[in-house]
Amino acid sequence: MSGHRAAFEHFCELLYTRRRVAEAFAFLVADDYRQHNPNIADGPAAAVEALTPKFDGSPESRFEIQRILVDGDLAMVHVRASTPDRPVAAVADIYRFSGGRIVEHWDVLQPVPDRAVHDHSMF
Repeated sequence: MSGHRAAFEHFCELLYTRRRVAEAFAFLVADDYRQHNPNIADGPAAAVEALTPKFDGSPESRFEIQRILVDGDLAMVHVRASTPDRPVAAVADIYRFSGGRIVEHWDVLQPVPDRAVHDHSMF
């Protein structure tokens, strides 16, 4: 079991399940947090500002954790995201740890189509 796994699971519980964005970031994200999402600036404050309306702004929003992977200094969470203003999406958030804190983030988002060429779930 990775040394980061328990902390990352708690971070994911706070962020995705409880939708307590500021608390999740204060718990585990470093001050020099580097963001690879082109719509969010570097630093935890910018991420909290950008994510809070998406997570806390709508009681109808759901972020269901499907799986968590941890490998060395990298961790990933696969999420089924549903919000009132967007179609359901499959999200993969990838984080890098350094010094016991999250220092970097990448994300990949794909809307779930109404129809697929097969019957496999995206989750």
